[in-house]
Amino acid sequence: MPQLLQPLRFTGAQILRDGEMQRRSLSVAEGRITKGPLPEVDLSGYLILPGIVDLHGDAFERHVSPRPGALFDLAVGLAATDREAAANGVTTAWLAQGWSWEGGHRGPDHAEAVMAALDDYRPRMLTDLRLQIRCETHMVESGARLLDAVRRHAIGYVVFNNHLDEVAELARTRPDLLHHWARQAGRSPEDYLAQVAEAQARAPEVPRHLCRLADAFDEMGVLYGSHDDPDGETRERFSMIGARIAEFPTTRRAAAAAKAMNDPVLLGAPNVLRGGSQAGNACAADLIAQGLCDALVSDYYYPALPHAAWTLVDLGLASLPRAWAMISEKPAEILRLPDRGRLDLGRRADLCVVNAETRAVEMTISGGRLTYLAGEAAHRFAHRIHSLDMAAE
Repeated sequence: MPQLLQPLRFTGAQILRDGEMQRRSLSVAEGRITKGPLPEVDLSGYLILPGIVDLHGDAFERHVSPRPGALFDLAVGLAATDREAAANGVTTAWLAQGWSWEGGHRGPDHAEAVMAALDDYRPRMLTDLRLQIRCETHMVESGARLLDAVRRHAIGYVVFNNHLDEVAELARTRPDLLHHWARQAGRSPEDYLAQVAEAQARAPEVPRHLCRLADAFDEMGVLYGSHDDPDGETRERFSMIGARIAEFPTTRRAAAAAKAMNDPVLLGAPNVLRGGSQAGNACAADLIAQGLCDALVSDYYYPALPHAAWTLVDLGLASLPRAWAMISEKPAEILRLPDRGRLDLGRRADLCVVNAETRAVEMTISGGRLTYLAGEAAHRFAHRIHSLDMAAE
C-alpha cells in the first residue's frame, strides 16, 4: 500500500476554495485536508486545485492492447494507466469497460478479467481507479451474468449503449472502418456482421431486459445512465427507467432533453480541446455555452481534462473555478462522492498542483498519497523534505 504523506502545509499558492481563487495555505495530514501549524512547503507561483474526478475513460485499452491482437498483462496496463492519470491531475477515475456482443477486449470474458485484475491491483494503486461497465442494450442473454459480476466486484456505475445502427451504417458506407473494428474485436468482418444480426434479432426482448437490470441496480445502489443518446426520445426512455446520467449525447436535442429532466450531462474533454467531436457529433463548447453540460470526462485522452478547463477559460466560456468544477466538484456530485471534488476541511486530500505560468500539472496528491511530482514543484518539495529529515536527525 502506497504510504501517506507526512503532515504538511502548502503556502504561497492560490487555492480554489468556495468557488473562487484565494491566497491562503492548505494543510494535509493522515490523508485528509486539515488545518494547523505544520511543516511548510512553499508553492508560490502555483495553483492548488481539487483533484480531477474522471467519470469515463477508455484510454486504458491502449495500455492493455496497444495494437489489435497485441495483448499485454492487465496488471502492467493498469499500472501504466494509473500513472498516466496521476500525471494529468486525476485522483479518481472510472475505466470504461465494454460489455458487448463485439467480444474481444469489449466482451464479457475480458470485462470480468479486468474486474478481477483491478481487484488484485487495488492495494498498489495510486489513483483511485474504479470500473464503469458500458453495457450494450441487446446483451439480453448475459443479464444474469452481468448482475453477478457487478455484485461480486462491487461495480458502482453502469451505462447502457446501443451501437448496432452505427455498425450497420458503417457496413454500408465505411467498410474499411468496419474491418478495423472487427479486427480489434478479433473477428472477421463477416463474423462481426453475423454478431450484429444476432443482436438485432433480440430487439423485442430489450425493453424488459433493461427494466430488469434497472430494478436490480436500484436494489444494489448502482448508479446508471446511457451513452451516445441520439435524440430526446431516447434520453427520455432511459430516464424513465432510472438511467439518469446522460453520457455523450450526440445532439443538442438529446442534451437539452436531459437538462429539462434534470439529468446530468457528461461530455468529452477532447471534444472541447479539439474544437469539435471527432465523430461529427455535437460540439461540446457550444453545448457548454448554452448551459447544456454539467461535467467533462477524459473519454480517450487523459491530458484533455486539465487542458479543456483552460480552453474554456481562454474562450471566455467559464471562469477557472467554474471550468475546474466541471472536472472535479460536479463529477463528484454526480457519482455521489461527498468526500472529494472540493478542498474543504475533512475531505479526502485530493490535490492537483498547477504551475500558474505554464499551466502544467506538476504535482498530484490522491487520498493523501503523492502520486505525481515533476518540474520546479519537485525541486521545492524535495528540498523541504530533505530539510525536515535533517532536522529530525
